[in-house]
Amino acid sequence: QVQLVESGGGLVQAGGSLRLSCGVSGRTFSNYLIMGWFRRAPGKEREFVAAIKWSGDNTYYGDSVKGRFTISRDNAKNTVYLQMNSLKPEDTAVYYCAANYRGHYSTTDYDYWGQGTQVTVSS
Repeated sequence: QVQLVESGGGLVQAGGSLRLSCGVSGRTFSNYLIMGWFRRAPGKEREFVAAIKWSGDNTYYGDSVKGRFTISRDNAKNTVYLQMNSLKPEDTAVYYCAANYRGHYSTTDYDYWGQGTQVTVSS
């Protein structure tokens, strides 16, 4: 089991950057732990943004953020990051950090979720 706490959201102008952080506590030593970022905009379904395995380097991205967002992790700090560049108004959403041990990357079928952090991109 893991506990997740997001931070770093805020208001930014279009074209700007933000970095989200997700503090991870609990059973992080598992080779099966996969960390993901999702977002939900008002009136829309939850959308996959990015994912990374806690013990590997493979990364996965949603089509709408490829080339602009980067997921990374610092195992020593028990933190996963989402660097967001070239932000657009359509990136406005609540961003959630999530985790699972079942090999799921881009589906929403994760077991653990943070409380979310708001990102607002003004035009």
